[in-house]
Amino acid sequence: MAGKAPIIIIKKKISHGGHHGGAWKVAYADFVTAMMALFIVLWLMNSSKKIQEAVGGYFKDPAGSTKSIGSGVEGAGENFLVSKDNMEQLKDELQKTIRKVPDFDKIKSHIDMTITPEGLRIELLESATSTFFNTGSADPNADGQEILDLLAKELGALPNKIAVEGHTDSTPYARQGTYGNWELSVDRANAARRLMQENGIRADQIIQVRGFADQRLRKPDAPLDPSNRRVSLIVQYQKQGEPAAPSDSGKDDGAEKPAGAEPAKQPPAEH
Repeated sequence: MAGKAPIIIIKKKISHGGHHGGAWKVAYADFVTAMMALFIVLWLMNSSKKIQEAVGGYFKDPAGSTKSIGSGVEGAGENFLVSKDNMEQLKDELQKTIRKVPDFDKIKSHIDMTITPEGLRIELLESATSTFFNTGSADPNADGQEILDLLAKELGALPNKIAVEGHTDSTPYARQGTYGNWELSVDRANAARRLMQENGIRADQIIQVRGFADQRLRKPDAPLDPSNRRVSLIVQYQKQGEPAAPSDSGKDDGAEKPAGAEPAKQPPAEH
């Protein structure tokens, strides 16, 4: 009888090494991370609004390029440098802040913000019945004081330099004598500058106070339009490490007019 072929039985060895590998560590780490996130959320829900904004600000800016918390620029300090790269961000944040003003609906159409080659231009526009200045007066009224105070607190947190401009329409000013649109435009700009420096703007932050009368109309085709009467704040671009610009308004009542401009001789008028 021929020899039978040997029977070979192959037994698979079941490895139990999986129980001693590192896969469980990954799962445990995910679990711990999830629990930590849960505890942070529960803690934030019971924390003050200031802490919530501070944590939110960190996640928006983990690199610490600005000290701003939440959505506002208040508290930004020297690290919040407004350049051409983030001027749009400043505009958005200021618009959010201004919306908190009581009776915002009444004045919202009289506040205009535009990014220009010089910087962020914030314009406070007058209406036919006056908005931020009483008729014929160089002193801000209650609405003007409120909005300038708010802007001063926000812009005072920035290192950027600011120029202040006063403009009128072409309506002759009503007061008799030598006081006219040139004087009114300068006085309104200087009054805005003075009020803002009392409420947050640093003394060395304002570099120019300009009065243009009706020489730079907002609506050239409608020189008598009330919106031509306005005070403009220009937050100027500044590069990182750029030295501070020299101040041109060292005296309290100083004001700069455009080079070569002379007061226009015109009959008295009302503003």
